[in-house]
Amino acid sequence: MIPPHRLSYHRKPSPPPVTPFPRSSDSSSPTLKMLPEPPATLILRRFLFLVAVSLSCVILFRASDSIRFLPRFQSSTSGSSFSSFPFNFSAFDDSPLEAGDGYRLEKVLKDAAMEDSTVIITAINEAWAAPNSVIDLFLESFRIGDHTRRLLNHLVIIALDQKAFARCLVIHTHCFSLVSDGVDFRHEAYFMTPDYLKMMWKRIDFLRSVLEMGYNFVFTDADVMWFRDPFPQFYLDADFQIACDIFLGSSDDVHNRPNGGFNYVKSNNRSVEFYKFWYSSHETFPGYHDQDVLNIIKSDPFILDIGLKMKFLDTAYFGGLCEPSKDLNEVCTMHANCCFGLDNKLHDLRVMLQDWKHFMSLPPRLKRLSNFSWRVPQNCSLSSIHHYDSLKDIEEGGAGLT
Repeated sequence: MIPPHRLSYHRKPSPPPVTPFPRSSDSSSPTLKMLPEPPATLILRRFLFLVAVSLSCVILFRASDSIRFLPRFQSSTSGSSFSSFPFNFSAFDDSPLEAGDGYRLEKVLKDAAMEDSTVIITAINEAWAAPNSVIDLFLESFRIGDHTRRLLNHLVIIALDQKAFARCLVIHTHCFSLVSDGVDFRHEAYFMTPDYLKMMWKRIDFLRSVLEMGYNFVFTDADVMWFRDPFPQFYLDADFQIACDIFLGSSDDVHNRPNGGFNYVKSNNRSVEFYKFWYSSHETFPGYHDQDVLNIIKSDPFILDIGLKMKFLDTAYFGGLCEPSKDLNEVCTMHANCCFGLDNKLHDLRVMLQDWKHFMSLPPRLKRLSNFSWRVPQNCSLSSIHHYDSLKDIEEGGAGLT
């Protein structure tokens, strides 16, 4: 596990009192005892004192102002203290594009949060942020969805490179740039390549940090289309609930195949400890991505020990190309999972949006009676993913679709 970097901020000491005219060591001097100070000397002495006080105030103000924008490293739901961020957050860099207070993570989250401190988070790189790419389709789904447009006010887009951040500033309100030294996330990260694995695990550790700051979140991949408000379908008593590639009929069945591209997590000690455990497990199972590791650890006794309540979301409401939601009157989200290649993904996402627009154009009576179904997957194929799944099962005992 990457060791946490500790941020230290030292307040400069106030300058010593200015004594421009020291008294003579000869205490018996009659001149010093008897003669009053000239008016000009008294005025100069007061002026220099005011200058010293003003400089002290400026130093203290700057120190307190830098601290004011530091993220909260203590959970709002407990008295325990958590470790600081392990990332090179661009909010603390000197880049002109990111140095403004408006792009600090604490402020971005606060501005986007709902009344209960819940935010919606997605992450993009240059490939997914390009015009007419994934992020545009993602935002369009909110605009054409059923009562989803208002949720854009609570969406935070995490940019993994400078071009993605610049594009986010053009198309959305709440943006944050997350930069990693020595890692290039600009281009399409192909499934299970080293860059893909770094991106997935970076995401897990970043989300742990958001929980530590006291924010609940819905994390959504940008290739998840939002067609209805999902919050009414979430379980009120769950700490961690996650969508599935394959749903077996029960929200409590650990044999469900979860997909890390969509989950709702509440900020508390249990969820923070779970994310720490999840992230640290990538060292125990090197070469696996976060979803594979989750499939391995979801039954671990540690989860029972910390008391985490985990739920799996029904694909009837939270579907995907692996297992599409069948009833468009019920669907909340649809994920372009089980798909290799950006071009294939974009093609099927556009078809998905066309299908939804056609459904929404129907009169209410026809919507209820309609047997309308998705025309996807088309270019996306499950065969290559089943092949990967079989190899993992045979070679290393891994499980899980992607």
